[in-house]
Amino acid sequence: MSSAVVVLSGGQDSTTCLAWAKNRFAVIDAITFDYGQRHRVELDCAAEVARRAGVRHHRVLSVDSLRQLGGNTLCGETGAQLGATGQGGLPNTFVPGRNLLFMTLAAAWAWQLGTKDLVTGVCQTDYSGYPDCRADTMAALQQALRLGLELDVVIHTPLMHISKADSVRLARAEGGLELLAWTHTCYAGQVPPCGACPACQLRAKGFAEAGVADPLLARLGGAAR
Repeated sequence: MSSAVVVLSGGQDSTTCLAWAKNRFAVIDAITFDYGQRHRVELDCAAEVARRAGVRHHRVLSVDSLRQLGGNTLCGETGAQLGATGQGGLPNTFVPGRNLLFMTLAAAWAWQLGTKDLVTGVCQTDYSGYPDCRADTMAALQQALRLGLELDVVIHTPLMHISKADSVRLARAEGGLELLAWTHTCYAGQVPPCGACPACQLRAKGFAEAGVADPLLARLGGAAR
């Protein structure tokens, strides 16, 4: 049976990729990372999405080293500020090494499960300026994993070259809108979402441009705060 490991944060993009994967692989396993993020509600959302999607195994791994390293607002004590930048002009929400570490750990688990296919929601079009979300980064990492694991790892990135609006349309086409009702995107960790942080604004823009009502807001019975 074909199988895949989906990196599932509990957010919009990874959940859309989970819906995409369910239509292409017979068995889905999901892995979620607890890295000390301020928006920890996404961990609960990931568990709920995994349950509703009927994944075979859902693993939650602690990656506390990212919190200890700090240097960004997602693992720090201050909230994400719209338009703020950090070291090197990158957004202050950039967690250095996050996706590189996540994909490596996901591949290690995939090796144990006997699968080579990994699915992640990174996106170069609407990537918020994160260099570890680019296509060339994923291509280089895929090659490194193939060499390091002696496994023909394939990193699937369904959202890589599409806009946030197109990702909403993809979720609808793949039957994933219902799952998006249980996702979390807000960097501030607020429920209902704050509507002001970079993640909230990008999500709202995508749904508006796609002409689709956000099922999360519909479930919560109103607009963002």
